Amino acid sequence: MLGSTGSIGTQTLQIAEEFPEQFKVVSLTAGRNLTLLIEQIKKHSPEVVALAEECLVQELQERLDNINPSEKPKKFPKLFGGPEGLNIAASWDHSDLVVTGIVGCAGLLPTLAAIKAGKDIALANKETLIAAGPVVLPELKKSGSRLLPADSEHSAIFQCLQGTPWAENARLSTGVPTPGLRNIQLTASGGAFRDWSIDELRNASVKDATSHPNWSMGKKITVDSATLMNKGLEVIEAHYLFGLNYNHIEIVIHPQSIIHSMIELGDSSVLAQMGWPDMKLPILYAMSWPNRIETPWKRLSLPEIGSLTFKSPDTAKYPCMELAYSAGRSGGTMPAVLNAANEEAVAQFLKEKIHFLSIPKIIESVCEQHKNDLNQNPKLNDVIAVDEWARRVVRENVLTNANRYSMANTAE
Repeated sequence: MLGSTGSIGTQTLQIAEEFPEQFKVVSLTAGRNLTLLIEQIKKHSPEVVALAEECLVQELQERLDNINPSEKPKKFPKLFGGPEGLNIAASWDHSDLVVTGIVGCAGLLPTLAAIKAGKDIALANKETLIAAGPVVLPELKKSGSRLLPADSEHSAIFQCLQGTPWAENARLSTGVPTPGLRNIQLTASGGAFRDWSIDELRNASVKDATSHPNWSMGKKITVDSATLMNKGLEVIEAHYLFGLNYNHIEIVIHPQSIIHSMIELGDSSVLAQMGWPDMKLPILYAMSWPNRIETPWKRLSLPEIGSLTFKSPDTAKYPCMELAYSAGRSGGTMPAVLNAANEEAVAQFLKEKIHFLSIPKIIESVCEQHKNDLNQNPKLNDVIAVDEWARRVVRENVLTNANRYSMANTAE
């Protein structure tokens, strides 16, 4: 489990607890939440644990040594730290499936390490393909690793495609169009501001943007949902996963979040996957594929829902969506720049350094600057370099134009 203390990680470990006969946790990676990590170690007794920050390894060791004897895990894990430590945990010999829940581009390198080690990947980290699709695809072909989507929208598409010859080996991310697949429709809740007007967005606060009406997620992805950048990033990811041209990947606003996505086949049939808005179901399917595990979870009741509604997204209200389509069509290193600029802009917003409406303006500015340096055939080092460049440009931009992007100025 990469990112065990985050939203995806905690839900994944809940599944492992619910179905101990099917799943054994052998490896964990985490950030700074040592208190939660220690609880996870006590429950699951992993063989190895890695921390993103090497300086915290000694503290973790000391805290494990001081655990009450009655609460000690069956065995203590080997501890590692830093980027190389994450790679060791991601490619651990005794694992056969790696769930990637590290938010942002930080999850790219350990995910690549797992792929190179031949592990199957339950992918909940969008950035692996968005920032480094041209790098990841060849590695998947080389290692034979299978990439199984663990986020709700791409899992829905994957589930709808089951039973086709293409799905038998789950050879996702080949870049080859899926036979018989005409269109993908990614559903979006509309996020925290789906019922707000453009004028009302001038008064949007961090608290407003991080209060999702349907889903329980981390702050960054909740802000992405409010800007609809999360859906734009999913469009790019769907392009890499299923091989469709961007003109055949659509976004539909579906406020109830019951239909998680749809596919249109060549004969005009449309298939949809439905369920309550709960990330545990797509995570479980990625973990158990090609089997389905019977669960005691609440069953979907259409009469209880009453009605399902849909509408096209407002491009004026959600400019980030069009920025993502443009970056995807540009290809090469542009999606990596888009992704990094978005991550840094959202971080600045969460620190209240910029206003919500400044997020797309900053991202667009950085993408424009990158056009003359676009690399259509990037290597891993190129992806890392443009990622660092884009983040730095955003920080410099915010610092230089503090008044222009400030909460007070934009809200006037």
